[in-house]
Amino acid sequence: MFLKSERTNILSPLAFPSLMPISTVGDNFDIILVSAEHWDDHPLSPVGVIARVLDSKGFSVGIIEKPVTEADFIQLGEPNLFFGVTAGSIDSMLNNYTPMKRKRENDPHSHSNKMPDRAIINYCNSLRQYFKGCKIIIGGIEASLRRFAHYDFWDNDLRRSIMYDSRADVLVYGNGELQIVELAEKARAEEPLKGVPGTCIISKKVPSDFTILPSWHEVKEDKKKFCEMQNLFSISSNLAQEYSGNYLLQFAYPKYTEKILDWIYSLDYSRDLHKESLLWMAQFSVVTHRGCIGDCGFCSLSLHQGARIISRTQESILSEIQKITKHRNFKGVIDDLGGPSANMYGMDCADCGGTCVTCGKLDRSHSRLIELMRKARKIPGVKKIFVRSGIRYDLAIDSPAYIEELSRHHISGCLKIAPEHFSEHVLDLMNKNGEKFDEFVEFFGRLNAGTGQGLRYYLMVGHPGEDMVSIDELVKKAKTLGNVDNFQLFTPTPMTLSTCMYWSGMDPRTMVPVKIVYDYRTKKIMKEKMLAIIKDR
Repeated sequence: MFLKSERTNILSPLAFPSLMPISTVGDNFDIILVSAEHWDDHPLSPVGVIARVLDSKGFSVGIIEKPVTEADFIQLGEPNLFFGVTAGSIDSMLNNYTPMKRKRENDPHSHSNKMPDRAIINYCNSLRQYFKGCKIIIGGIEASLRRFAHYDFWDNDLRRSIMYDSRADVLVYGNGELQIVELAEKARAEEPLKGVPGTCIISKKVPSDFTILPSWHEVKEDKKKFCEMQNLFSISSNLAQEYSGNYLLQFAYPKYTEKILDWIYSLDYSRDLHKESLLWMAQFSVVTHRGCIGDCGFCSLSLHQGARIISRTQESILSEIQKITKHRNFKGVIDDLGGPSANMYGMDCADCGGTCVTCGKLDRSHSRLIELMRKARKIPGVKKIFVRSGIRYDLAIDSPAYIEELSRHHISGCLKIAPEHFSEHVLDLMNKNGEKFDEFVEFFGRLNAGTGQGLRYYLMVGHPGEDMVSIDELVKKAKTLGNVDNFQLFTPTPMTLSTCMYWSGMDPRTMVPVKIVYDYRTKKIMKEKMLAIIKDR
């Protein structure tokens, strides 16, 4: 539960049981991170990455994971600069409840990491109680996607920005490495923690270069205003939202580059995991890029991490794999080589303001990725490199060479793809296009005939626009696929286009009414129709 950070190394009693936690008066940590999930010294652990980044810049860091009692919160004392609070890699409400609002601890199929409901608010209010006047910075997915007024599925109502309920000083949205370093440097210099790209603050005034969103009062009273707000969301803009005389200000996102990503992933992560870590299946995974150009309506990634691809250099990725081969527990298998969609590596493009996935200038050859995969396989000590992130089949079908490379060397048994649905109407509301699905399935099947390898399909039910006609259409198609063993019931999560539809009953892009399934009886029927397919396999 503790971490001692010095200038060149990070030491944890969890990884090194012989060490004792150190925290003495006059020798406080510069920054104390408080997390609702176990931290790992690993590039896929949100707190682990932030700790490494701060450490590399000379800040001493302490970590308190999953605190419950007053003793947990006060054990490391008060930091010299600020507390950093996060729920971790998932929103705590999404983590704790099923789409039917059942507590996951009561769900026999759940393997959730227990954390308090509304973890950030819970932790911040505890810190305010125990450390009067302390500085608090919040971040992670829970903070990022609740930074403005938002619909909360579990309240079935709108909630104001999490900044107000948490009483935090600053909110970091998206990936926070650049932001946290600049905030730490400002705090050390005793400068105000405002104006940092990629952060939000509360202010009495709005600078002239900010776009004004509909106010909290307006979106609370008028669902059309809520849709208007959704259409104005962007990480590339300075945005402001008024709350009873003051404003939530979002400063536009900083520019992450391949050089910055190479630096972040080159830090000296031990990859040692907590015994209850959620990363055991990904201990030796390698992140190749950030961002996603898919722009799916139910996904919040574009408003969190960005709608443009930022790829690491080939040299950086290969160097990381070489380092992994020297880990004492490495058995020759790279668990995953990818990102939000594995085959978007190398699809970086200029920010022209358009939609990349449909842009004629997008390089769909996968040439950079194919070259990377071939070189990675040749690294001494590597027996197999899996691609488990899933791929966008509508991009992959334009590169038969990539599908062949993937099939022969980088999957074992199944490749994951996510058509999500087969109703044109529902797909349109998801902002997805299923036109190339059958073409991809046919090509993949022909290429892998006799190998025993197949496709695994991920589907979604209950999305806005769904009704019993569309669910029957989905079920009919799914029965022909033969390998549907996973589907999800749509859960509205903050800031997504689909959630806006769910709350408002309208498509914010057109303001046309949309059918919504709200009652749990109908949702259960839809769920049971899909479960019947799986049971019949």
